[in-house]
Amino acid sequence: MQPTYTRYSIHSLLIISLSLLGLSLLLGAGVNNVHAIFNFYQLANVIPETGQSILAGVAFLVTALFIILSLKQSRFQTPAFVSLITLAVIPLVTLLSESRWMTDLGGFPIIGSGQGIIKYTALVSLAIYLYKPQRLSAQGMVILNFFPVALVLIWIGGMKFYEFEANGIISLVSTSIFMSWLYTLFSVQTASNLIGAYDIFFSLALALAIIKKHPLAIYVAALGCSAVFLMTQTFLFSAEGAFDSSTLLARLGLFVIKDLWFIANLLVIVSFAKKVLINYYFNNIFNNVHCKI
Repeated sequence: MQPTYTRYSIHSLLIISLSLLGLSLLLGAGVNNVHAIFNFYQLANVIPETGQSILAGVAFLVTALFIILSLKQSRFQTPAFVSLITLAVIPLVTLLSESRWMTDLGGFPIIGSGQGIIKYTALVSLAIYLYKPQRLSAQGMVILNFFPVALVLIWIGGMKFYEFEANGIISLVSTSIFMSWLYTLFSVQTASNLIGAYDIFFSLALALAIIKKHPLAIYVAALGCSAVFLMTQTFLFSAEGAFDSSTLLARLGLFVIKDLWFIANLLVIVSFAKKVLINYYFNNIFNNVHCKI
């Protein structure tokens, strides 16, 4: 049985993120990203760019609507599930395109525009958790939701050790009230290395905690991971390029708002850890009382 507050929290995070993405795409944000997907499927010459943005925006908004309706009526759960999976798979398949990799740096696994695409793996895990929970055991569900978190933290975290990525985050780190101090103490590259090391450390710590099935360690590691995704949300307000007066979300905003999905993944992991912790203490108390009797 899934905790009600966890389900509603995940529904809320999905509805907020998908609605903002959908409205922004309808208003013309992320034209190049949308065009790249349509071009991959050889539809760019069939559908004009304005039509591409409209279709993409509608897809996100319809998915958000199905999720809202599924909260009240179970008959909308299947449409919500199919919409989420479709919304994730369509961009994920475009990772097969060379345009997603930085060929001048050797290509795979040096990821370029694909950094925003791999985030869609989170939607697959969340769709299964919300609408097909019977398909997996509790442990399987934890692993399924851990995968996208680890994928992004290790992969994008690993990119921080490269000069191009270190330079690419200067505008984010330097304007952040939480992170700008890094440039006071360290060079641009060292600061980026520390950020990457943090991402990788906590993703591996969470993996170890899950393997050991240690609830408290899962809580601590999940908190460390969630700090990354909560931090990126502050960039919406501190860095330039997050919002646009005509398109709502701009390029940066389209990229970081997806990190809400990983917070949802971590909520799934923590909810199962809490169940294990409660069972552990309940059994210990019960056994102690039984022994005294």
